[in-house]
Amino acid sequence: MDQPLLGRVSAAGRGCCSCSTLKAWLPILSWLPSYKLKWLKMDLLAGLTVGLTTVPQALAYAEVAGLPVQYGLYSAFMGGFIYTLLGTSKDVTLGPTAIMSLLCFTVVGGQPHRAVLLSLLCGLIQAVMALLRLGFLLDFISFPVIKGFTCAAAVTIGFGQVKNILGLQGIPQEFFLEVYYTFHRIPEARIGDVVLGLLCLGLLVMLSLMKASLGSDEAPYSSCSRVARKLVWTVATMRNSLVVLAASVIAFSWDAYGYQVFTITGKTSPGLPPFMPPPTTDTTANGTIVSFGEIVEGFGSGLAVIPFMGLLESIAIAKAFASQNDYRIDANQELLAIGVTNIMGSFVSAYPVTGSFGRTAVNSQTGVCTPAGGIVTSFIVLLSLAFLMPAFYYIPKASLAAVIICAVAPMVDYQVVAKMWRIRKLDLLPFLVTFLMSFWQVQYGILGGVAVSGAMLLYNIARPRIEG
Repeated sequence: MDQPLLGRVSAAGRGCCSCSTLKAWLPILSWLPSYKLKWLKMDLLAGLTVGLTTVPQALAYAEVAGLPVQYGLYSAFMGGFIYTLLGTSKDVTLGPTAIMSLLCFTVVGGQPHRAVLLSLLCGLIQAVMALLRLGFLLDFISFPVIKGFTCAAAVTIGFGQVKNILGLQGIPQEFFLEVYYTFHRIPEARIGDVVLGLLCLGLLVMLSLMKASLGSDEAPYSSCSRVARKLVWTVATMRNSLVVLAASVIAFSWDAYGYQVFTITGKTSPGLPPFMPPPTTDTTANGTIVSFGEIVEGFGSGLAVIPFMGLLESIAIAKAFASQNDYRIDANQELLAIGVTNIMGSFVSAYPVTGSFGRTAVNSQTGVCTPAGGIVTSFIVLLSLAFLMPAFYYIPKASLAAVIICAVAPMVDYQVVAKMWRIRKLDLLPFLVTFLMSFWQVQYGILGGVAVSGAMLLYNIARPRIEG
C-alpha cells in the first residue's frame, strides 16, 4: 500500500554517512524527494482545516496567558514552517496550548516582553537538550504527576474563564481568590455576556457530541449519507471558528445600533509582527529598567518547568499518533524541532509553544500525509494577521471563554483516579500532591509531584521486597 513514511531513507543515503546524517538532522530530505501530487490535496485540506481551528484557539489561549490576543497568533505560525523542516511526525502541529499558556502566565504575569524572552530561553534549553541527547530525562516525570498536573491545569484554566462568561472584570488571578470573588460578584454579571457565553458553550458541546456520534467511515453508507456525514464532520471540526464568527457578527450588529451589550476583545495591533531579536531588558510602569539578570531571576523555577512540560506534552502526542498511524518518530529530533521553533518564534514576538493534542487530532483525522500541512496552517494564521485583525475587535470575550472551556474539559480525567486506586493505590500520593499544589502555584505542583515520586522510587530501591 502506497503510504507516506517519514522515516524512509534511500539505499544511496544508507551508503553515504554524510547524506544519512543530513537526513537525520533535516527529516524533510527523507520525504520531499518522493512527494506525490495526491498527497498535496490531502495536505492542503488538512492545513486549511487545522488553520481554521488554530486562529480562534490562538486568540483564546492568549487570554489564558494574560497577553493581548494578537500574541496568540504571533505564536501560532512559526511552528508550521520549522516543524516541516525538522519534525519527524506527519501529524503533530506546534502552537499555543492551554497548559503552556497557563504556565507562561504564572511565570511572566501577562507581560509581553518577558513572555517573548521566555520563549527564547526555553527554546535554547530545549535545543541544547536535543543536541546532548537528554530526552531520557523526561522519563523522570511519572504518569501520576502528569495526570495530576493536567487535571489541575484544566480546572484552573476552565474556572479562570468563568469570569469572562459572566462579564466580570477586576477579578484577582490567584486561584483561590479568583474562586471567591467570582462567586461573590455573580450579582454584577452582565446578562448579554452570560446569555452569549452559555449559547456558545451549548453549541460547542452539541457540535462536539455530533462529531463523536458519527462513528467509523468504514461502514457501508449511501452516497447521500456520506455527503451528510462529511458535512456534519466539517461543521463540527470547524466549530470554534464558526461559533466565534457568529458571536462576532452578533456583537457587531448590537454595536452598530449603539448598544454595548457584550464585553469585546477591543483594539488589537494590526499587521504582521516585526522580525527582531527579543528584548533582553524591560521597563516597569514607573520607568525603572529591569536588567536581563533580574528578569531571568524572576522566572525562577518556571525556566526549568516550562521547557520540560513543553517537551513532555509534544513528545507524548507525537508518540501516540505515530503508534496509531504506524510510523516512528525520533524523540531527540522532536526536541530540536520544538526548541528551534521557540527560538525563532521569539523573533516574531511569540510566547512558548508546544504540540497541541486537539489540533494534531484534527490534522490526523483530515488525512494529512506529510508535515507540509503545517505550512498551509501557518499561511492561514499569517493571512489572519495581515487582513483580519480589525475584525477581531468585535470578538466577544465570552465566546473565546467558551472555546477555552470546551478545549480543556476533556483534560479532567476523573477515571484515572479509579484506575490508579485499582492498580496501584500508592500512585495516588504523587497524583494528589501534584493536583493540590498546582492550585497554589502550577510549577510547585509539578516539582512537588516529581519530588514525591523520586522519594517513593528511592524508598523502593533502599527497601526492596524480598520474597522467600
